Amino acid sequence: MRRSNLVVLMLAIVMGSIAAFMAKNFIQANAKVNPGGPLGTIVVASAPLGFGVTLSRDNVMEIPWASSQLPDGAFSSREELLKEGRRAVLTPVSKNEPILNSKITGAGQRASLSALLEDGKRAVTVRVDDVKGVAGFVLPGDRVDVLLIRSVNRAGGGPSESVSDVMLQHVKVLAVDQLVNERQETPTIAKAVTLEVSTEQAQKVMLAQNIGKLSLILRQPGENEAKIARRVNESDLGIAEVQLAPAPVVVSASPPSTNNTTVEIVRGLKGEKYDVVRTQ
Repeated sequence: MRRSNLVVLMLAIVMGSIAAFMAKNFIQANAKVNPGGPLGTIVVASAPLGFGVTLSRDNVMEIPWASSQLPDGAFSSREELLKEGRRAVLTPVSKNEPILNSKITGAGQRASLSALLEDGKRAVTVRVDDVKGVAGFVLPGDRVDVLLIRSVNRAGGGPSESVSDVMLQHVKVLAVDQLVNERQETPTIAKAVTLEVSTEQAQKVMLAQNIGKLSLILRQPGENEAKIARRVNESDLGIAEVQLAPAPVVVSASPPSTNNTTVEIVRGLKGEKYDVVRTQ
């Protein structure tokens, strides 16, 4: 073996050993899991829990948690969860799913719609049908845009026209009829949808229901950006009045005028024609 190849091989072995040593130290320094066993416990549901279920020692349990940190809003023991008083479920919880503070009511609160509202928010209900409710596919937890369809006067007078304006964007649906289950999988034809809005937005919704019709547009999950939406009127639909052009008037051409006339003279059984020039 050439000396140069031997040097390259030895250098590769040394570099590999250094890389392995550094990787081992990095993993050990950043590892959060204790190889000797779990570091604590976390409270989870011992059975599926639906909206409104009151939490108790019978439907929650503690399981080992092999990490130095708990998820935000989690509880390390049943005593910590239940020490302040009665709590109820706001968002359905599956079996063995951690109980988080954001999914349950505060101590002593009932599982009502008001408990779902964020700070400073209000609940307002919009009447819809199977079309305005996106054919029944709007469910609690979805985000929608609210459209107002009404009639306005045309500029410069003339007959009124229908227009469509995007009044609110990215509004959270709290409930559909009396259903507040975010994990409901079966669409229902709703008659009313309750939205989470600010006080000013609630005023707009209540006023808009008196001057026009409200419709909902379902937004894609994770689409949080509000976009500028212009007004749409009847002319934007591509429907234009068709005016029929009048049929052309066909005027028959009169025979050219002439100063000559024809005179026929019959003698016996034979007739003869003569051209005679008329004088003015």
